[in-house]
Amino acid sequence: MEGVRPAGPADLPRLATLAREVTTELAGQKGGIVWRRRSARPEPVEDGLTADLDAPDTLVLVGTIDGTVIGYAVTTIEAVADEGLLAVVRDLYVEPGARGVGVGAAVMDTVLAWAGERGCIGVDALALPGSRATKNFFEGFGLVARAIVVHRSLEP
Repeated sequence: MEGVRPAGPADLPRLATLAREVTTELAGQKGGIVWRRRSARPEPVEDGLTADLDAPDTLVLVGTIDGTVIGYAVTTIEAVADEGLLAVVRDLYVEPGARGVGVGAAVMDTVLAWAGERGCIGVDALALPGSRATKNFFEGFGLVARAIVVHRSLEP
């Protein structure tokens, strides 16, 4: 049975493993090299995850199947220019072999409820241009593109 719960310090080793897995996976996708260099968690990932676990405006969740952690999410709240609040899904990952069974959906439902309870104006998340499955997943929760970032590499 799938489940979702807040992550705690005891989950840190598993969170770090999953964070490294998502970095490896996304780096191989279209747009992934620049994402890795600009947005991926820097090493040691444990430091950033520890800070997230301690941050008051950050939600760190683990997704489970039969109690085994197979995914995670990190969502922060950011103030926007008009003093509103925006929830930003910084990490959302489920191991490839466990996708499609509802863990990611359960995590996303929890994120949306948390953001709503805090009065956020919306929820942002990133999907790389080559990841149609990620885009479709987010669209299933009503998240749609609101900006497109374009890039041209100048490296050989």
